[in-house]
Amino acid sequence: MRRLLLAALLLLAPGLARARTHVNLAMAPIGRMDLPWWRAHFEATLADVRAHPDAKIVWLGDSITYYWQRQGGHGYDDIRPVWDKYYAPYGALDLACIGDTTASLIWRLDHGQVEGLHPGLVIILIGANNFGRVHWDAAMTVPGIEAVVANAHARLPGAHIVLLGVLPSIRSAWVDAQTRATNQALARHYAHDPVVSFVNVGAVLMKNGHADPALYVDPRLHPPEPALHPDREGMTRIAALLAPMVRRYVP
Repeated sequence: MRRLLLAALLLLAPGLARARTHVNLAMAPIGRMDLPWWRAHFEATLADVRAHPDAKIVWLGDSITYYWQRQGGHGYDDIRPVWDKYYAPYGALDLACIGDTTASLIWRLDHGQVEGLHPGLVIILIGANNFGRVHWDAAMTVPGIEAVVANAHARLPGAHIVLLGVLPSIRSAWVDAQTRATNQALARHYAHDPVVSFVNVGAVLMKNGHADPALYVDPRLHPPEPALHPDREGMTRIAALLAPMVRRYVP
């Protein structure tokens, strides 16, 4: 009997291994609670949600979305005034966390981040970090972003969802290719969706077909870093582009 069981397991092993490799981590809920700063920030967002149940707009994302609250003191990185102009009048919530991938955003949604909210509009900007350290390509990232959207819609069924394309950056040719492929696939997927509007805002950050470094904070840091986070002007351009949709879906 033991020999028969061992033989059966050996026959099944290749199939089990293939099944494991087919798990798309970009779609899986992966928390970061082992990081004290991340835990503290997540818990702070939960408190913010409880304190503002009447928020009409909810932003979901990573550090790019978190930058709405940035007040760097250099003008170009003082982005909070843009938020105050375009979103604060609606009691908007900025539910973002630095370094998050689609997987960690899914985890946050699964663990109560939007519980009790009834916004008219949800704006999602996620995916940039999928192309970073974890190195998840477009084939993994597109289903991951779609999973985020489906999760948000299930929890906030009364909201219209504006899904932003992954923003252009200046990191590598591979990242550029994955960004284009991801945005093209999402544009096709949501082309006729009555609940989700896909908006590729990246054009406002580009010059001559490439991301304009003059519209990003990172190259001006000391030491400089690859362009990823739009500066005050870049975020203003994004907010202005989205303003008509805000007026349409938020009374």
